[in-house]
Amino acid sequence: QLAHLNLTNIAPQELAVRAVLEKNRDYAFHAVALDPLARSVCSLPQLKEMFNELWEAEGDLLAYFSE
Repeated sequence: QLAHLNLTNIAPQELAVRAVLEKNRDYAFHAVALDPLARSVCSLPQLKEMFNELWEAEGDLLAYFSE
C-alpha cells in the first residue's frame, strides 16, 4: 500500500526525467500536471498557464529542448 502511495510522487519525477532525455516539452508539462501538490492548488488550465509562463521566463535555460 505504501509503495503505491509513493508512486503518486514517483510518476511525475520519472516523467520529468523522460522529458529531459527525450527533449519533450509536453512530457514536462504532464509531469507538472501529475504532481499531487500542484494539482491540489491549481486547476489544469491554471497549471498550463503557469507552465507556459515559466517556460517562457526560463527560455535560455531550456534551449536544450529546442536542439
